[in-house]
Amino acid sequence: MTVIENEFLKVSIRSQGAEMVSVYNKQAGIEHLWQADPKIWGWHAPNLFPVVGGLIDNQLHVDGKSYPMQRHGFTRPSEFKLSEATRTHALFSLPYSENTLSAYPYKFNFQIIYDLIDNALRVTYKVINHDQQPIYFSVGGHPAFNVPFNGEGNYQDYYLEFETTENLHTHMLSADGFFTGETRPVALDGNKLHLNHDLFKDDALVFKDLKSRMVTIKSDKHPATLSVEFPHFNYLGIWAKPGADFVCIEPWLGCADTEGKPVDIKEKEAIQKLVYGHVFEAAYYISI
Repeated sequence: MTVIENEFLKVSIRSQGAEMVSVYNKQAGIEHLWQADPKIWGWHAPNLFPVVGGLIDNQLHVDGKSYPMQRHGFTRPSEFKLSEATRTHALFSLPYSENTLSAYPYKFNFQIIYDLIDNALRVTYKVINHDQQPIYFSVGGHPAFNVPFNGEGNYQDYYLEFETTENLHTHMLSADGFFTGETRPVALDGNKLHLNHDLFKDDALVFKDLKSRMVTIKSDKHPATLSVEFPHFNYLGIWAKPGADFVCIEPWLGCADTEGKPVDIKEKEAIQKLVYGHVFEAAYYISI
């Protein structure tokens, strides 16, 4: 386990998936990260690469060939190498291997970098193209945050506050997790989305056209807040297991397939293209 900390935050990260397992607010004595109850949802904050969401028949299509690819890609079970570490910084890397090439035929180095900056944690995704051709990928975060904070109060006492007033429409998902092509409105109270345990009964809320680039978890009955800022990510997923006391705020560059429309990776919605010898970087921030 790798631990980074400063006067505000203590963050623990495991090598499997380079996944955060704790984001502890030292000032308020609050564990903000969901503690992965396996009977409900056994993850804390997965990192998603080289796909976000599900693929039809769990197949990735590249240049006329099909490759087996699980939902959200292969990083969750993968062992990352800790390449750099200081008191407030940790860099984990996952280079291509025979195992990754069997599912994703590109040569890459995927890095996840954690940096504490005062009361904020910066999570940076870095992709280095080691291939002789452009590579295509999606990337995203899936952090789950405890609601209520420290078990104080009720889930419905909390809300998500968007940075600006939004006209929200979620893109509907099928029972298998694929887009249906339909949307439905999501009602806000000003710029507040009130949490309740029925909000995610039809799966995640997926927003593709937000103006906001920050969402904050708040309660009028609790002074603590937690914000997720995602300046480099155009899509946002918000999700929880129905009835569970957490909420995921998920910045994405990429998304699931649409029902009945398997496509080549180059044609996937919101796919990222990285030419030979270049480096991709995108970051999101968790602040208290």
